[in-house]
Amino acid sequence: MRKKLFIIFFILVCIAALLLPFFSKYEKPASEKDIASHGLPPIPTLAPRTEIPNFDKFNDVREKKKEFFRYLLPVIEAENLRILHERQQLLAIESAFSRGFENAQDKKQLARLVDYYEVDPTLDSAEQFELLKRRVDIIPTMMVLVQAANESAWGMSRFAQEGLNLFGQWCYREGCGLVPEQRPEGMNHEVAKFDHVAQSVRSYMRNINTHDPYLELRQIRQVMRQRDEQVRAIPLLSGLHSYSERGQDYIDELKAMIRVNRPIVDAIIEQEDAATSEAAAASN
Repeated sequence: MRKKLFIIFFILVCIAALLLPFFSKYEKPASEKDIASHGLPPIPTLAPRTEIPNFDKFNDVREKKKEFFRYLLPVIEAENLRILHERQQLLAIESAFSRGFENAQDKKQLARLVDYYEVDPTLDSAEQFELLKRRVDIIPTMMVLVQAANESAWGMSRFAQEGLNLFGQWCYREGCGLVPEQRPEGMNHEVAKFDHVAQSVRSYMRNINTHDPYLELRQIRQVMRQRDEQVRAIPLLSGLHSYSERGQDYIDELKAMIRVNRPIVDAIIEQEDAATSEAAAASN
């Protein structure tokens, strides 16, 4: 009897082994190509913007602002979309790892994110994911626009016109940028110079997303994500105390700029959406 039971058990095990591949779900790596399944549009390819227009040619202040925002808006939206792709990729990899599905491609992509967002590679994967989820995230469009306007004098500062630097970012290697005319004696910093405007925007966003002085900003944004709220500009400004020596006065000025200029930006976005809808309808 025992022998018969053993034979039956053995047969059932063999059948299960044969059928298992048909019922097991293959876990695809969370590669860049797979991100499209998350519903994000593709990242647009923009022609490099290697010159900043002379916005002072507009006598009307509102028109000047409108043209500045219209010029910079596509670059900001493209960079934020790139970050969203990275964030979806990160979440997909974390989900796969949590279920025991690890593969070489996902590990390679995770290592790339760890390096770019300056996360300690010696941390275990759970700690890396926690830090990366706080860092790999968008900067609200209005925040980027008003900081660019404030730091670059609406695109007309020397550093913007000559170095395409819209955010006053510093560098510390000789020849890396432009030397400030009023640089204090003993200081060796320069104002970074970029090859095109998108580089300036990307460098600024990486700065906000990685450097220690902006941890509070990232924590505020993380709470918004946990509450499933929209990531909004004005709450995040509270984490910018270290961006300017002016501290709270700088933050208050940015908040005022957002309140005054949001209607202009909203109108631009509405016009662009309408134009896109018309073009889509015409193509159909």
